[in-house]
Amino acid sequence: MAAESDANDDGIESDEPTPVGVKLGSTRTVLTYPDGNGGVHAERSLTCLATYEDAITGDEKALFGERAAAEYPDCVEYMLRSGLPEDDERAALADRYFRELLSANGVPEESAVVYAVPTMENDEGLENLTDVIESSPIGAAGMRSYPESLCGAIPALGDGVEAVDEVFLAVNMGSTNLEASAYRRGDQLVPFSTGSVTGNDVDRRIVANVEEETQGRVHVDLTTAREYKEEHGDFESFEPFSDVVQQPGGGSHEFTIEDGVQDALNWYLDAAVDAVANEFLPDLANDFMKPYQLALANPIALTGGMACIPGMTGEFERRLSAELDREVAVVSPDEPDLAAAEGAHRIAERLAGR
Repeated sequence: MAAESDANDDGIESDEPTPVGVKLGSTRTVLTYPDGNGGVHAERSLTCLATYEDAITGDEKALFGERAAAEYPDCVEYMLRSGLPEDDERAALADRYFRELLSANGVPEESAVVYAVPTMENDEGLENLTDVIESSPIGAAGMRSYPESLCGAIPALGDGVEAVDEVFLAVNMGSTNLEASAYRRGDQLVPFSTGSVTGNDVDRRIVANVEEETQGRVHVDLTTAREYKEEHGDFESFEPFSDVVQQPGGGSHEFTIEDGVQDALNWYLDAAVDAVANEFLPDLANDFMKPYQLALANPIALTGGMACIPGMTGEFERRLSAELDREVAVVSPDEPDLAAAEGAHRIAERLAGR
């Protein structure tokens, strides 16, 4: 391998393969790569794209991420709302979005790339996702995919890639799916996924709860509902909060949310525990009794955007223990929403020989 060179302006090594982790997500995409100071930079971006016509040249241009959502809320495209690019149109949008993101961050072609893949029964969508990432201008030094729940569990269970040599359970709480899998030395056993328990469902319930709690005087959109969830949701010390909306005829209306956010989160947590305890774990026990017993004796890795809600990990542990009538331990990484890309980056480091 070539000797290490000086970093470029973006802090990325230029002469040796750069390890890169990728999580192309339904709501947010995360890139992880060396920051040039011995650490790892995590670039987080809304997975959305807006196109517009250049006022001078007439050429079509594109914006992505937060700027696209803020400047073009009327026509911005969230092409992975279901978790995968399901058709040619969404795949083309995802491809353009990903290339714009890579270019903006100066990710080099000479890179070793590992990307996280969700556990979903959608062959066409999974193939499209693979094509979007593997046809991109990175990964010249190698590219591999690993299950998202495995990648996310790696930073939850150690400082390196120790999880790959363990027997454990992983639960990924995403916007579009709840995933659960057992892993035996990196081998995925009985992968489970359901689209009936999702972070997006929580957002929709918050919209309905706010309308009900304000006697129909306030209707918030899904983006606002997601912001309420992320900013105010808390299983440890939730407090009612107030907001203000403009009235159609002028003026403003201040309102207070007492239970709308936390009720939606409690529904989600109960449904997630039920799915894991009564759908996933019985199948695992039927097919792999000994790994099932070994895995439950070890900490369960909880990751994904919904695991960022304060107190979610401890409350999931308490409710799952009660449902199973046995004590289980649940752990999360410091930043559950970044965990899949961070774990992918650690695997990429190993593949790059670092």
